[in-house]
Amino acid sequence: MKTTLAAALCLLPLFCQAEDGPPITPYRPSVSSPAQLPAAGQLELELGGLSSKSDDGRRNSLPYALKLGFNEQWGVVLVGEGFVSAPDGNGGRARGIGDTQLVLKRAFILSEASALGLELGAKAPTAKDSIGSGRADYSLNGIYSQDMGSVHMDANLNATRLGAYDAGTGRVQTGLSASFSTPVNERWGVTGEWSGTRRSGAASTAQVLVAMSYSPSKRLTVDFGAAHGMNRASPDWAFFSGVVLPLAQLW
Repeated sequence: MKTTLAAALCLLPLFCQAEDGPPITPYRPSVSSPAQLPAAGQLELELGGLSSKSDDGRRNSLPYALKLGFNEQWGVVLVGEGFVSAPDGNGGRARGIGDTQLVLKRAFILSEASALGLELGAKAPTAKDSIGSGRADYSLNGIYSQDMGSVHMDANLNATRLGAYDAGTGRVQTGLSASFSTPVNERWGVTGEWSGTRRSGAASTAQVLVAMSYSPSKRLTVDFGAAHGMNRASPDWAFFSGVVLPLAQLW
């Protein structure tokens, strides 16, 4: 028998997926990406809401990701924000779509318990200047994923060449993150993560994240949680929730 939440979700056709397809591979809600790709040919959607508060004010957005694995080794990810509402710097708010990033991903499966990953990304400045940077960015992300008993770890180390940066600051920003997730029972799981960025001439950022996930089936996961900045350069708080599900089996 389905739980109350699962039954409620299945009132919407988009969320009611057949049980006989391959399982989904959630990337959200952590900053860290896993090395593994979705099942070959399965187009997956990640969609959520994010609200963060910093000294500049509150920023609200609807982040999304479309993921497609060509096979076990290669795939692509399209990441963006379907809507953003953010302070415009003049006492008002700017609204519109966010920037869009295309990522080419290579997975190196070492064993059933471990894998390496490499992501090459290019961000297109699709947002208006009051929301995005107005310049293209390019990034390279290295991933190590490992199962340690019931705990799954994803560690990321990345570098981003920024298109827009202030005078006197470095153009390359490095990032480091490590997330740990474990099931609580058959349907519930918990995730904890630390992440941060560093760039010469600019203040470093650091945050901790805690999230819960609920999976009524192997083809649907709902998550919610919060992140807290550990210094003044990071958002004070961020609250988020989202869903991961398959859209189509393309082959």
